[in-house]
Amino acid sequence: MKKIKKQEALDFHSKGRPGKIQVVPTKKTNSQRNLSLAYSPGVAEPCMRIFENKDDIYKYTAKGNLVAVITDGSAVLGLGNIGPEASKPVMEGKGLLFKMYADIDVFDLELNTSSVDSFVSTVKSISPTFGGINLEDIKAPECFEIEKKLKKFLDIPVMHDDQHGTAIISGAALINALEIVEKNIKEVKIVINGAGAASISCANIYLSLGANIKNIIMLDSKGVIRNNRRFIETYKSKFATKAKIDTLEEAILESDVFIGLSKGNILTAKMIKSMSNNPIVFAMANPDPEISYSKAILARKDIIFATGRSDFPNQVNNVLGFPYIFRGALDVRAKCINEEMKIAAVKAIANLAKESVPEDVKLSYDNKNLSFNKDYIIPKPNDPRLISEISSAVAKAAIDSGVARKNIIDWDNYKQSLNNRIGNQNKLIQRLTNIAKSNIKKIVFAEADQYNVLKAAYKIKEEKIAEPILLGRQEKIMSLIEDNSLEFGNVNIIDPKSDELQNKVKYYADKLWKKRSRSGFTEYNSRKLMRERNFFASMMVELGDADAMISGFTRNYPETIKPALQIVGTKYHNKKVAGLFIIMTNRGPLFIADTTININPNSEELADITELVADTVEKFGIKPVVAMLSYSNFGSTRDSNSLKVKKAVSIIKKRRSDLTLDGEIQGNFAVNNKLLLEKFPFSELVGKKVNVLIFPNLESGNISYKLLQELGGFETIGPILVGLNKSIHIVQLGASVKDIFNMSIFASVDALNKN
Repeated sequence: MKKIKKQEALDFHSKGRPGKIQVVPTKKTNSQRNLSLAYSPGVAEPCMRIFENKDDIYKYTAKGNLVAVITDGSAVLGLGNIGPEASKPVMEGKGLLFKMYADIDVFDLELNTSSVDSFVSTVKSISPTFGGINLEDIKAPECFEIEKKLKKFLDIPVMHDDQHGTAIISGAALINALEIVEKNIKEVKIVINGAGAASISCANIYLSLGANIKNIIMLDSKGVIRNNRRFIETYKSKFATKAKIDTLEEAILESDVFIGLSKGNILTAKMIKSMSNNPIVFAMANPDPEISYSKAILARKDIIFATGRSDFPNQVNNVLGFPYIFRGALDVRAKCINEEMKIAAVKAIANLAKESVPEDVKLSYDNKNLSFNKDYIIPKPNDPRLISEISSAVAKAAIDSGVARKNIIDWDNYKQSLNNRIGNQNKLIQRLTNIAKSNIKKIVFAEADQYNVLKAAYKIKEEKIAEPILLGRQEKIMSLIEDNSLEFGNVNIIDPKSDELQNKVKYYADKLWKKRSRSGFTEYNSRKLMRERNFFASMMVELGDADAMISGFTRNYPETIKPALQIVGTKYHNKKVAGLFIIMTNRGPLFIADTTININPNSEELADITELVADTVEKFGIKPVVAMLSYSNFGSTRDSNSLKVKKAVSIIKKRRSDLTLDGEIQGNFAVNNKLLLEKFPFSELVGKKVNVLIFPNLESGNISYKLLQELGGFETIGPILVGLNKSIHIVQLGASVKDIFNMSIFASVDALNKN
């Protein structure tokens, strides 16, 4: 990824609402009665229930899904002791990850104290508010003492992620690496370079996994921690060795495992060569590992290598652990996070790496053969199975070890509830971006002489999502690039009206004439049309000179789509294309159609639209749950319009028995499962989260998505054309840079799928 500019980072955090998180109501408060229920006098009832039984706080408040991310700012990222105020952006970011990956709400708290007792006293005082405490970025040795005391005083989960998160993920990686090289953890010699919080926790969890403490050598900034050292901090003394060695070079000789949690470039190729056969090296210093990936691989062909970075195989990333560990702990109201729960997380992560990898994960990393081996010893962070596998393992361990207040009987249902959480579903744009980056496609921007389009193309190139081709007046494009300091570097700029491009125009025109000569196109007409950018760009995609096309910023929809239909055609013979919108709602992505193409489709056409949309949703790795919308509920109103939808449902069910689908149904029942269960318990949609809405006509679909977009303030992708042979997509007239950028991501993935 291109280096982030300082101003870009500052703008990201400051523009609009400052910061990255906000608190939103979870109950309706749009009437005086609801306000009276939410506060005075209604709030007195749950207060008294909790007064009578403190455990009812989980029933009547948000405590059970609320974690405090707490720091004193003494050991922030790679920034060091920057204080509580400066640490807040990082803590907000941690809260964001909790929400994204596990649907856990967070209050971040930055404490202005350097005293262990003051820190502990403050957290102890506020603990009734929270279901769990995540300690973050606190320097050693204070972090050990703070966690130890809080675990003693509190009856909710407490975890210092800098310690245990790294330990859990690296522990999973280690047991898998040892399995591959067929070595026993009880016998291997382990060298740990670094003696901070993460290193100590790693060593302890390796002991829990079976490692022999006599086989662990730990080094700090002074060298090997030996038992004859004059002074050894208490938390290091456990790992002091009797061996008569002092340096890393001496310690690593004939060792089996190297764990680096220190600083970059302190491990040499010579040291790696001195290790035993099939060495395991986890160089986890950030941003620069203890030895670079290229040097390590060059030094030993038999090495298993991991880092903390995403641009190399085997990333030891804490996000694989903490969201899901807290999720499982909260769901059973655990009193703590004990060793059994941590080991359960280790084993769940390790086991997941051995299972068949989902296709969309493989696609994200451009690796169709991604499977358990020396370059894949831990799951990828975007694996959608992480939440169900790790959280359920942690929850079960809490129950089995006697620290859970709540039992789970139906584990299959629990896993399904985890999969339905927003943290798993709302990573769609992130997943699409990863997929696009894994296989760079060429996108032609047909209106690149417009600032919004050019800026989106620049962002696409800057973030290495796709290779843009800029179509338009070259003089204006160059002027916009210069005036706005857009550092494109080498970029292909094409002007179909320029003299030097006329041979290409003629070639494309001949292809168009040959393709459409029996549809009224003449040779002269074809050449004239090919000088128009939408025809030219469509032909680029048709002939493989570009993989995808983006247009529509300056022209109306019908005018823009016509060249695409005439040149690339539809995927299925005699079937129409449809317009699909993806809306990133609080309940996950919602796919709605048709929003732009078919004015009043008949039953057969509605069935076609449904099939096209369902296929598209499945390619995102999401199981479609489809509601066919109407103003009628299952025959409550019988006229030609409602019967049209009813017939469409019948048609699609005969075609696709694999689809979860029902209708005709009103919109409120489709998205409100409680209401649906009360009134129509027979519906196939009961107990399921609808994620696809098929509207009966263009008017209702178009009005609905525009209202949702404006009033809901949701992030969107669309309108997306489904049903074309090639990846051609049309943005809305005057679309924002962000809308064009999002559409470009989808266009790139769509091109990959269609190729």
